[in-house]
Amino acid sequence: MKKENKPYFVQSIQEEHSFWGLPKPMHPLVSVFRYSEDYKAEPTLPEHRAFGFYAISIKKNYAGKFRYGQRYYDFDAGVMTFISPNQVLSFKQGDVTPTEGVTLLIHPDFLASYPLAKNIKRYGFFSYEVNEALHLSEQEEETLETIFKNIEREYQSNIDQFSQDVMIAQIELLLQYCNRFYNRQFITRKIANDEVLIRLENLLTDYFNDETSLALGIPTVQFVSERLNVSTNYLSDMLRSITGQTTQQHIHNKLIDKAKELLSTTNLSVREIAYQLGFEYPQSFNKLFKKKTDISPLEFRQSFN
Repeated sequence: MKKENKPYFVQSIQEEHSFWGLPKPMHPLVSVFRYSEDYKAEPTLPEHRAFGFYAISIKKNYAGKFRYGQRYYDFDAGVMTFISPNQVLSFKQGDVTPTEGVTLLIHPDFLASYPLAKNIKRYGFFSYEVNEALHLSEQEEETLETIFKNIEREYQSNIDQFSQDVMIAQIELLLQYCNRFYNRQFITRKIANDEVLIRLENLLTDYFNDETSLALGIPTVQFVSERLNVSTNYLSDMLRSITGQTTQQHIHNKLIDKAKELLSTTNLSVREIAYQLGFEYPQSFNKLFKKKTDISPLEFRQSFN
């Protein structure tokens, strides 16, 4: 029987500390640790791991260069990654680990009585792929490392009734800055992002012109993201920064354009067009068309007569 290669689940922050040969964390639910030559991952580190907590890291000094698609990253000062609970990571033995950087570990229980417990899920970058990491300028890196130090300083001091409030506020500030810096990255990578947008438009055009594809139904955000080799959240956030619309809205816009073409150039009934465009129910097509155009498909067709 083939042995299943299930991910090893790291339950606690203390357990993650032990993997890196770090001292026991000073706080059981939040910790900041720095990469250095003194701390190395255990040689027996499981190849696949999942965490029971959030991990936000700035890592530097890897061997080689990072690429985004076929392009080199434009910021070499620091690479920032975001890991959410239960997200599976792969670690190959012999991989080069960073010799410099900092990681913030946050257990969900630490956020439990605060709005951030819910709001943190709204930050899409926790679902980005590794190759969609945030690349920081030196100034951005300094700003974020100051926040890491503030959190560390707070739990190293005498804990009082305000300590958790202060650390939560610092975590919220950190996430807000990361949101801003990701938006900057979308702008500074405009050429690469425009290429993705062009590929998206071509992909959707080809899909809606291919009866074989349409027979499978309307393309999903997951389908589009996989074809473009980006994560669903990253693609939608990138498109929103460029065009103000999500991936789903782009799909619907292309679908409506194709519907208008069929309504104005063919004698197919509205029902036949709905089926041809991948709708299971014509009523769903009518509802979407009216939502996007303020008129029904039949009214649109009649405007040409």
